[in-house]
Amino acid sequence: MEPRKLLQQMFEAAVLSARPEYCLARHLPSRPQGRVVVIGAGKAAAAMARAFEEAWDGEIAAGLVVTRYGYEVPCRRIEVVSASHPVPDQAGCAAATRMLELVAALTPDDLVVCLISGGGSALLPLPLAGVTLAQKQELSRELLKCGAGITEINCVRRHLSAIKGGRLAAACHPARVLTLAISDVPGDSPTDIASGPTVGDATTCADALAILDRYRIPLPESLRECLTSGRGESVKPDDPRLKNAQFRLVATPQAALEAAAQVASRNGIAAHILSDRVEGESREVARVLAALALQVARRRQPFDTPCVLLSGGETTVTVRGSGRGGPNVEFLLALALALQGERRIYAVAGDTDGVDGQEETAGGFVTPDLLRRAWQLGINPKRSLDDNDGHGFFEAVGETLVTGPTFTNVNDFRAILITG
Repeated sequence: MEPRKLLQQMFEAAVLSARPEYCLARHLPSRPQGRVVVIGAGKAAAAMARAFEEAWDGEIAAGLVVTRYGYEVPCRRIEVVSASHPVPDQAGCAAATRMLELVAALTPDDLVVCLISGGGSALLPLPLAGVTLAQKQELSRELLKCGAGITEINCVRRHLSAIKGGRLAAACHPARVLTLAISDVPGDSPTDIASGPTVGDATTCADALAILDRYRIPLPESLRECLTSGRGESVKPDDPRLKNAQFRLVATPQAALEAAAQVASRNGIAAHILSDRVEGESREVARVLAALALQVARRRQPFDTPCVLLSGGETTVTVRGSGRGGPNVEFLLALALALQGERRIYAVAGDTDGVDGQEETAGGFVTPDLLRRAWQLGINPKRSLDDNDGHGFFEAVGETLVTGPTFTNVNDFRAILITG
């Protein structure tokens, strides 16, 4: 099979493995004595809601999920609303407020099913008292461009939120809570998936403040007071209100990598999963993986050829130029520069939600002739990388990966194919 087509099929298999209609039904709970209330947030929340409706044979007393604009899926019994991602908006605040109202006054006989996926942090942006949405929007922009990791970003979010960091589960008490989650974070930590609205959080306000100080992000006095006073403290794991809260993963980055590996194997290509939790600056990760790929291509170490190197996780971009960032395209451009047109190496990288950074492009492809084609178009690849303009580069050379909404999110996907 043509290398680029094989890479595309591997990416598609990874995404398909995490689609709610294929992974959610086997995790359904038993029917409760009381009411069932369905809530949720994330890029996959609407698709998860529909999958739940189709698989659930009982009544649904009420339901509300919030998803990203453009990710709506029609449901019959669960209301779907939309809000902004990655920078939050008022629609997300309104959805979070309604969600808290929906789970008030429940009984121990009731069951709350919470459908959580990546993107839920921005889609449930309801701030604590004394914190404004405008302040959270500005803080989100600063965190996204400073190079902070997702674990750091979500720690800050949990301590300025009225619904994250276990607060949503606490609001459901004394009802039983079952969270069904699609993981989009390295390590699948429940506290980091949508900033953990239904799980206890062991981090503190002091941890959040240290992160902000580390990246030298200026804080309005009201936000700093919220953290220094402890008003923003999250719900801790031993809180009695979380006693009846359960958490189940229904899709993970590792499972997506395994699905891609099966595609490679069916085509006679040995697949090697390096890690499902790669983090760090995109261009630095690219240099390391390029060195490994070149060792395989030229010395057949540590793997023989043909083979594909698979990895997941979430890399970051510190935007210093005037480009649009995007961790996957930044990774690919740095990879291409490090490979310098090695004739037997091809690659794909993309965000499984279809959105790389803040662009409606999942990622792109690297081929051996990529740099040559760029120079022929008058594009200096090194200058594009220095300007953090990966999106502009791959659009110009025609090597973008565009999927549209995928209705799931299991983080970034990378595949480097070394032919025989």
